[in-house]
Amino acid sequence: MSSGRFQPCINKKFFPLKSMTDVVDFFQKCLENPPGDGEPDLTLLSIVTGFVEISLTTGKAAESAVTENSGASPGDPADEESSTFPVVTYEMVNNLYQKYQNILALIQKPKAGRYANRDVIKRVSDIIWHSLFWSSHKDRAHLQNLYSYLSYNKLDCFGVALGVVAGCQLLGYKDVHLAISEDHAWVVFGKKRQEAVEVTWHGKGSEDKRGQDVTAGIESKAWLYLSGMPVICNRQMEVASIITAINISITANADCVEVAELQQRLLWLLYDMGYLEKYPMALGNLGELEEVSPTIGRKSCEALYIEAIQSAKVFYNNHHVYPYTYQGTYYYRLGKYREAFRSWANAGDVIRLYTYSCRDDEEIYKEFVDIANEMIPYIIKTESSGHSGRCVLRDSEVFANILRFYDGVCQWEEESSTPILHIGWAKPLVNTISKFDYDIRSQVVINVLDECENPNSEDIKQNLTCTYAIKRNTLQNENKLFEGNNNSITCREKSIIADCKDDAKSEIPTTLADLTAACGEKILNPDFLLQGGGQLFTTDNPKHIGARIDTTQTDDVTTTQNKPKQVPLALPKLILPLPLSSSPQHILQYDDDYEFMPKNPVIFLHSQKMKGIKDLLLNEKLNTHAISLQVTAHSVVYKKARGAEKSNFNVGCQVSAQSTESYAGTRPKRARRE
Repeated sequence: MSSGRFQPCINKKFFPLKSMTDVVDFFQKCLENPPGDGEPDLTLLSIVTGFVEISLTTGKAAESAVTENSGASPGDPADEESSTFPVVTYEMVNNLYQKYQNILALIQKPKAGRYANRDVIKRVSDIIWHSLFWSSHKDRAHLQNLYSYLSYNKLDCFGVALGVVAGCQLLGYKDVHLAISEDHAWVVFGKKRQEAVEVTWHGKGSEDKRGQDVTAGIESKAWLYLSGMPVICNRQMEVASIITAINISITANADCVEVAELQQRLLWLLYDMGYLEKYPMALGNLGELEEVSPTIGRKSCEALYIEAIQSAKVFYNNHHVYPYTYQGTYYYRLGKYREAFRSWANAGDVIRLYTYSCRDDEEIYKEFVDIANEMIPYIIKTESSGHSGRCVLRDSEVFANILRFYDGVCQWEEESSTPILHIGWAKPLVNTISKFDYDIRSQVVINVLDECENPNSEDIKQNLTCTYAIKRNTLQNENKLFEGNNNSITCREKSIIADCKDDAKSEIPTTLADLTAACGEKILNPDFLLQGGGQLFTTDNPKHIGARIDTTQTDDVTTTQNKPKQVPLALPKLILPLPLSSSPQHILQYDDDYEFMPKNPVIFLHSQKMKGIKDLLLNEKLNTHAISLQVTAHSVVYKKARGAEKSNFNVGCQVSAQSTESYAGTRPKRARRE
């Protein structure tokens, strides 16, 4: 072994690791006091976690470690806490570490200050690739760590990417790091980590991507590459990826409690050190573990899911889908169906940013199929069997979020050569929509973006002016029930709204006090109050206020020019429908008799399919056959030359057919990230 190569922090005094606490302490020491060059050793840490994971989930690793290495019995209890915990010996770790160094011995170490290049990275990936058993070229459980590779010559696709980065670290290349999307991993390198190269495969392992550039995948708007918004790791975040990749399953229906607890404690260690801040998947993973087994004095799982979403928004321009599906599935399990629909709709708003690829998007497709064809129908069936006036079927915001969800999926399908929504999607969709009565569906204000193309349109400008004013008032009053809506106001409308701010301030009352004062000078418009159309105030001067008033209590109510402050006392049951409100909280209601007021949520449809059924959705009598035909029509968008704008969307009429409870449950499987 060349003395100039990376030296591990294998301090013999740290071993043996006889308990879970020993392993957590070992990780903390390696992170806080790394070797001379200041980097935690990925090879060492992956060997340790891999040994513990495989020992506890398969029961084979401890026996092989005894035979091949020191002869120490991993079954000997060090204390009562660790009676069943596999003992991690120095001899086992050191032997495997040196084995990996010997595997990489043929590759020349870099000169001081030199950066890696594609040739070096390709050679490292070649060595790993050609030493794997061919049968391991599939993503299976417990193949994501270097212990699996060095003991059994087996790795999954994430394990290969990790092995390449760890191998380059052993050789002395400090610029080689992991790039991780939600279902794939590759390598970035160079002085500013701006060059990228494939080092592994994806999916079923039939096609080797090694040596390829990732630019084509990014430019094709593939979810697999997150449009260039993956998690770019430093060394500490790569340690987090090692821990996140731990697979706690014993069988498809049972998980190992000890491995889950170890993973949970290690993730909290990294969380406390600030290394999960830019890692949404790790935060979501920790949230799942906390959901099953909460840690006293720690953040709740719900708070961690929210933090994962905020991380995706702040650091990755809201391009990650799984934080929303983590959250949505959590609310689903908890029976908080309104919140679940909102999370799923937000997931749909993210997936619309990509173009569907049948070959690469299998895992995220499964997520959306589960939501659309399993979870939503279950909720609808459950809720429709009751008679509660407050069930989700009487909530226009829920209906709006269902439309947002499907609008995102439909736009994901656009530009793709493979259709997504076949008849298996259409039937649950039509059944779900049909369960919402007309009076609920008609409350949703559906805007089509094509109508907003011309910023000089006075009708659209007035519409968005009112919407902006209501949004601003909502924020001022800290009403946050509709928070997280990724859909309400898009970039295309922002320029229009910017031109409307001054008008909104002067023309639209923003508080109940302002409305009261204005009533002393102007007359409320009957059309606005009764039908939701026209201006809020009329230009005429009638004798009486044109609003619906309960005559049993307000027969003597008339306009009072000189005493506007008396008006609220005269309107005990005044109903002011706000058709352009984007917030379910912004509803003026003055009597407990009106518990379920119209919410009038605003959504913007982007996909051509959903635009095509806009009028059908709001008809009093649903034409379910027409909706089904439109949804299942084969969608095709013809592209022009690279860099040019897209042509118009064309829709044909071709219908396409196409013993221990698990911790995993209905959550996204961790293997899907790899």
